[in-house]
Amino acid sequence: MLRVLQSGDRPTIIMSVFAYLMIIFLITPLHEFAHAWAAYKMGDDTAKLSGRLTLNPFASMDPMGTIALLVCGFGWGKPVPVNPLRFKKYRKGLALTAAAGPISNLIAAIIGMIGEKFAYAAAYINGSEKMYYLYIMLNMFTSINIGLAIFNLIPIPPLDGQKILAYFTNKKIDDWMYRHMMYLQGAMLIVLYATPVLGIVRNGAYNGLSFLLSFVDKIAWSVLS
Repeated sequence: MLRVLQSGDRPTIIMSVFAYLMIIFLITPLHEFAHAWAAYKMGDDTAKLSGRLTLNPFASMDPMGTIALLVCGFGWGKPVPVNPLRFKKYRKGLALTAAAGPISNLIAAIIGMIGEKFAYAAAYINGSEKMYYLYIMLNMFTSINIGLAIFNLIPIPPLDGQKILAYFTNKKIDDWMYRHMMYLQGAMLIVLYATPVLGIVRNGAYNGLSFLLSFVDKIAWSVLS
């Protein structure tokens, strides 16, 4: 977001603001709702009883996570309360509940990219400036969702990736990771802040998703021509 603001391109800045507002008020609550819904389906109603089985953005907003999203491009919502002891199957329930969040971001990214491809085709074919700005917004929306999915899949506690990894490991490894959690988190933050690794992986994932959805380009150009 800071890089966009520094660009000085007013239309891009406006569209970027809209993209981030969509992430904060639509995608963050969707991500946390996905966790709560998956936990409920696996037998734990803790989130539901805590009022977190909701798409209300104010129930899911974390101040520091929101600031991190705006400043760094990755952030988090207020953690959903989960009691894994109530799951029908402990490790499976924990892994599926954790995976539900990043999956929701991936679904949002797919929808965003489909819209992005149609907006680009409409902008090019009709010479529409409005469609071009819509394309910019959807492009950023898609990219942010991919970045959030990748960030949450990092296998370091308390991120979702660690809980997914725990399904394939054992208690000894889990205990080691939680004992060294502060060191692991510190290393992760240094890597994310000091290197472009997250951006590189995100761009690679974006290009891969664009390739998988390349058939949408043909449909968009065929429908709009």
